[in-house]
Amino acid sequence: MRHDFDAPVERAGTWSARWDRYPAGVIPLWVADTDFRAPPAVLEALRQRIAHGVFGYSVRPAELREALAGRVRRLYAWRIEPDWVVFLPGVVPGLHLAARHLVGSSGHVLVPTPIYQHFKRAVQLANRAHSDVPLVLSGGRWVLDEERLAAARRPASRLLFLCNPQNPGGTIFTRAELERLAAFAERHDLVVCSDEIHCDLLLDPGKPHVPIASLSPAVSRRTVTLVSPNKTFNIPGAGCAFAIVEDAELRRAFSSDDHATVHDASVLGYVAALAAYRECGDWLETQLAYLRANRDLVEREVARLPGLSMAHVEASYLAWIDCSGLAAADPWRLFLDAGVALSPGEQFGAARFVRLNFGTRRALLAEALSRMAAAL
Repeated sequence: MRHDFDAPVERAGTWSARWDRYPAGVIPLWVADTDFRAPPAVLEALRQRIAHGVFGYSVRPAELREALAGRVRRLYAWRIEPDWVVFLPGVVPGLHLAARHLVGSSGHVLVPTPIYQHFKRAVQLANRAHSDVPLVLSGGRWVLDEERLAAARRPASRLLFLCNPQNPGGTIFTRAELERLAAFAERHDLVVCSDEIHCDLLLDPGKPHVPIASLSPAVSRRTVTLVSPNKTFNIPGAGCAFAIVEDAELRRAFSSDDHATVHDASVLGYVAALAAYRECGDWLETQLAYLRANRDLVEREVARLPGLSMAHVEASYLAWIDCSGLAAADPWRLFLDAGVALSPGEQFGAARFVRLNFGTRRALLAEALSRMAAAL
């Protein structure tokens, strides 16, 4: 089946956070959802459920646990048990649960930076001490500075956050990199909370995603892995995510807010997630080819623009653009005034950067890049 990612979809006026935040005429390439319709199989499953007409309280579907377990076994040779799966309404609540319940009030958290802003927000709202551990550009990839990671650890350190593939840097961490990180966590008795929501959005053939928990049983027992179909299949509004937690004690601690401050995903989220995992492989492959071409377009254009640079994006639909060569004090404002809304790097801990979401139709992306060029 042919899937048309060039088809325009009118999102203004649909309560879209991305499209309704800025005035008409501004091209919004900021928040991380795409402008693509969800896969046909997902839409059909939702239509059937809506036709049923009853939306009462739901149990957590056993077949969705099984579908997730089957998926990670098939894609990553990672064997998990269905009862390791904790249902969540989204990955962000999982970050907050980790910060509140996997490290005590006197504990300390290690946070790689730049990173998706909700990691920092989670530790700040939980009132937990933390240290930023900088990523460095090495061989054209954003990777952890392992020496500074070791220097940042304290006796009170209990939790290490990880984002793999990395947001905003676009890095797929290699098995060797993850093995060194896992050894560090084991050596210092750290729990690892790994956000792997972009694990399906792999743009470079031959660079596989490796869940850190899949490295060994010992690593698995100290890891909480957060995953969701929301980014891959563009269904964040439906809302369904999972934490995979092998260790029963860790799972109980992580789940202690269940039906207290964190409630279930919606029944429509369950339906959409199950259809996505079971039926949408062809759609995903087509989307990846489209995003790969969009990524290549962004990299070519940024390379020719004065004052801008970026690392190669291995995964996700997010480009992390270094604007430190510009004279403008606020690059985000510079591009917004030119009619392109990006995410300001300050959100991620790097004020001289911007993040560009290239998950949109190519003609609109080309127009946005043209406006950015004109601004320079």
